[in-house]
Amino acid sequence: MNKSEFIELLAGRLGESKAAAGRRLDETLACLTETVKKNEKVMLSGFGNFELKIRKARQGINPATKSAIQIAESKTVGFKAAKALKDAL
Repeated sequence: MNKSEFIELLAGRLGESKAAAGRRLDETLACLTETVKKNEKVMLSGFGNFELKIRKARQGINPATKSAIQIAESKTVGFKAAKALKDAL
């Protein structure tokens, strides 16, 4: 399911237009992004937790040349599903 299909589903459940549902989804994702960016954990009860994870710098290998390269530290988002979500699956 892509974003526009999800918005269509959301609009049907909320009984509102696709445009309004799209704005709600965009604002929700913007708030989630801002909070995680501040290194704060977002805990959605019954769904799961989102948090900033930092991957340490490490040594890697260039597959084309087989030479060693340095991979820089990077940031990513970690998600851990809540028990209720796991049980629903």
